Amino acid sequence: MDRIDDGSLGSEAAIAGPTADRLYAVLVDRILDGRLRPGDALNELALAEDFGVSRTPVREAVQRLAMAGLAERGLRRSFRVRRLPPAELDDLLEALCEIEAVCARLSAARMSEVERRELEICVGDGARAAADGNGEVYARLNVRFHQLLFDGARNDHLKEIAGQLRVRAAPYREAQFRQTDRIASSQEEHERILAAVLARDPDEAQAAMTRHVASSSLNIRRMLDLSTPRG
Repeated sequence: MDRIDDGSLGSEAAIAGPTADRLYAVLVDRILDGRLRPGDALNELALAEDFGVSRTPVREAVQRLAMAGLAERGLRRSFRVRRLPPAELDDLLEALCEIEAVCARLSAARMSEVERRELEICVGDGARAAADGNGEVYARLNVRFHQLLFDGARNDHLKEIAGQLRVRAAPYREAQFRQTDRIASSQEEHERILAAVLARDPDEAQAAMTRHVASSSLNIRRMLDLSTPRG
C-alpha cells in the first residue's frame, strides 16, 4: 500500500490546518479501525499528497508512531505499520488482559446510570452488527465498548495505561473481526460483561473481561498462524 484512499481524507485534511499532532492522531485512528494494518507502508510522499501538506509534519507524525511502537523501518528506509514478534505480542496481550479486567471491575462499582446505559446501547448496537456480519462496524463498536469501560473505571492512570496498550494491540485485535469468525463469540462475551456491570458485580465483571481478552488473544494467535506474512 503506497496511497491511502478511504473517502475521509477531505474532512481529515480540512481540520485545523493539519499539524504533526493532528496527522499522528489520524494515523493512530486508521490503525485502530483497521485501515492501516501490520506491514502496510507509511509512505511519506503519498501521505503528504493525500493530506495536502509538506512531508515535514508527515515525517514527524510517522516518527512518533515509531516511538510509540506502532511503526518500524521497512525497505529503503521507509516506515511501515509494525508487525510485533509473537513473544512481544503475547506479553502485550497478557498485560492488556490484566489492565482491562481491573477496569471492568472498577466500572461495575463506579459507573453512573448514564454510563451504564451508554454501555448497554453500545452492546445492543454490537448485537445488530454481529447479526449482519458487519465486521467493520463491529470493530468500531468494540473500540467504543472498551473505551466506555476505561472511562467508567474512574482512574486516570489506569485509563492512560489501558489506552496505550490498546493502541499498540489494535492492529491485531480489530483485524480479527474482518479475518475470522470472531464477531459472534465476542458479542456474547460483551453481553456477559455488560450483565455483570449492570448487576454491579465487580468480581464477575473482572472474571468476564479476563475470559473475553483471553479468548481474543487466542483468536489472534490463530489468525496469525493462518495468515501469510507480507514482505
